[in-house]
Amino acid sequence: MKIRAALPHEGQLILDLIYALAVYEKEASQAVATLEQINSTFFCPNPAVFCDFVEDETGKVVGFVTWFLNYSTWTGSHGIYLEDLFVLPESRGHGYGKALLVYLAKLCVERGYHRFQWWVLDWNHPSIEFYKSLGAVPMDEWTVMRVSGEALVKLAQA
Repeated sequence: MKIRAALPHEGQLILDLIYALAVYEKEASQAVATLEQINSTFFCPNPAVFCDFVEDETGKVVGFVTWFLNYSTWTGSHGIYLEDLFVLPESRGHGYGKALLVYLAKLCVERGYHRFQWWVLDWNHPSIEFYKSLGAVPMDEWTVMRVSGEALVKLAQA
């Protein structure tokens, strides 16, 4: 297998994998990103979000990760926030997902980042157990908060 950065001509592939992930998470209607948005955010002069693909032995892309830097004031360093990790259903069970996580963990260590974190849906028990087996710890004492849509507009106008 090979892990590599997405290339500018692969925006549609990123979009297709995002949609496949949304279908898997039972939220297809929420995946509204456009090709123009993907291209302008991942492949701009100073991107703040990144995408890496994992290829099988034939060179076929079988999964991806999207990620960006976060920051901890407590550690005084950046970390990696994993936004999406997805392996095509027919390619699961071959170590591609673990390889992508190892790849990002190595980036953290090489760059002196102290944290690597992500969210996982609470109904996704196989993934939760898999992540725990790799040393990930659930942050059960934290509640994720989000403001979006009309509530975001209303807050901005307050």
